[in-house]
Amino acid sequence: MILQRLVRGLAPAILLCVTIACGADTIAEPDRQRILATFPELSAESISPSPIPGLYEIMLGGQVSYVSADGRYLLQGDLFDAELEINLTESRRELARKAAIDSVSETSMIVFRPAEKKYSVTVFTDIDCGYCRKLHRQVADYNALGIEVRYMFFPRSGPDTESWFKAGNVWCAADRNEALTLAKSGAVIASGDCGTTPVSQHYKLGRSLGIRGTPAIVTQSGELIPGYVPPRELLEYLQD
Repeated sequence: MILQRLVRGLAPAILLCVTIACGADTIAEPDRQRILATFPELSAESISPSPIPGLYEIMLGGQVSYVSADGRYLLQGDLFDAELEINLTESRRELARKAAIDSVSETSMIVFRPAEKKYSVTVFTDIDCGYCRKLHRQVADYNALGIEVRYMFFPRSGPDTESWFKAGNVWCAADRNEALTLAKSGAVIASGDCGTTPVSQHYKLGRSLGIRGTPAIVTQSGELIPGYVPPRELLEYLQD
């Protein structure tokens, strides 16, 4: 399918309908059927009106595109409101990221909690990533500033690689927080069989949201901050 080719490399994802300008009663049914006929990988709920008349927004995972009412023309890229100086597309991506991450139980994450939580960030991490290790060496500093760090696994090398297996070993450890800290310091964590781990789920989710590198920090509002950010700088960013 053309849309699948354009977003090639993304893992299969839940098609999300976010609440802004979204609803079946606001879309002309003939338009919806033409779009679905052209892009059968979409669901009806993943099509919503855009701010531009005659153009609809379609969402595949966290990827936002725009399509003409007849389904013939597809636009990819960011849509800006020049008057308000707002990136409308990124605002929609943020809502999609938030909804996707909120759908994941915290019990499948490794969480470093502060004594008094002021903010929470979800970090897609790779045990062998240098900047991920730098971030984790300061996890106590983030916590001291009231920032909760929730880790999800994203081995950049992909499935069935050394980094992937390391993530699984950490998850199967008796103390996952301690095991993650040791693994990020270069220690070898003994392999263990604890059944299904969340590594694949986290990795597929990250791919569907367009994450390619680590660390990838996602705020509570769904904003993506790519790369390492020092504790104090991250706090100031979250406060702003």
